[in-house]
Amino acid sequence: MNTFTLPARLAALSSLSLALLAPLAAEAQNLTLVNGKPVPKARVESLMTQVLRNGQQQRTPELEQQVRDEAVLREILTQEAERRGLVQSPVYKEQMELARQSILIRELITDFQKKSPVSDAEVLAEYNKAKAQAGDKEFRARHILVDSEDEAKALIAKIKGGAAFTEVAKASSKDSGSAPQGGDLGWASPSSFVPEFGKAMAALQKGQLTEAPVQSSFGWHVILLEDTREAQLPPVEEVKGQIVQQLTQQKLAKFREDLRLKAKTDYKFSGAQ
Repeated sequence: MNTFTLPARLAALSSLSLALLAPLAAEAQNLTLVNGKPVPKARVESLMTQVLRNGQQQRTPELEQQVRDEAVLREILTQEAERRGLVQSPVYKEQMELARQSILIRELITDFQKKSPVSDAEVLAEYNKAKAQAGDKEFRARHILVDSEDEAKALIAKIKGGAAFTEVAKASSKDSGSAPQGGDLGWASPSSFVPEFGKAMAALQKGQLTEAPVQSSFGWHVILLEDTREAQLPPVEEVKGQIVQQLTQQKLAKFREDLRLKAKTDYKFSGAQ
């Protein structure tokens, strides 16, 4: 008597179908086989992501082919290295540990930034803080930078004697950024400069020249205030990206420092108190 019932036949056919489809499913997930070992398409995509990460290339058919070639070649070379037993070398193990740390740290930073994004309220607070520090006035000044007080005094006397400030600046200032423009520093707030310079500039009247040289960490300055105006700050929307980037870096620095302080170690970091 035939005991191979209809349900049993269907089950057998189903098992056979799965067995036939399994290689097709594996093939769909892999780019190819190298000496019987698969090169997963996911690996190719990961390699493509690395190539595109720096933003200098666009995904094109030509680039996709190059990345596929590279993925297969890497598998060939890796297999040869493994065949030669290089996975047991001390250099390989050290480099693998460094790579493991780098990848984990990158993932940690990504996870932190995802969970601690910069809010619109934080952006606005930082914008208002910078606005308050800048003040409500901007100054258009020129300066001449020299190495000694005596030299600066001589230049002041020369300008008061009728020499054009712009020509003296071009000939004598050691500030290579402003000297070619006759010492012109453009429009800026006092907070944009070192304190000694900003304070001296803000104390001048329009068209006034410093009576005495102003010393800063850069040297000795002769300052001419050409004009003042109401501060003209860009709207917060225009600088939001810059503020977000700045606050993101600040948050990340604090995150790193907090972890460092919590860690139990007798190691003394340079500059740590």
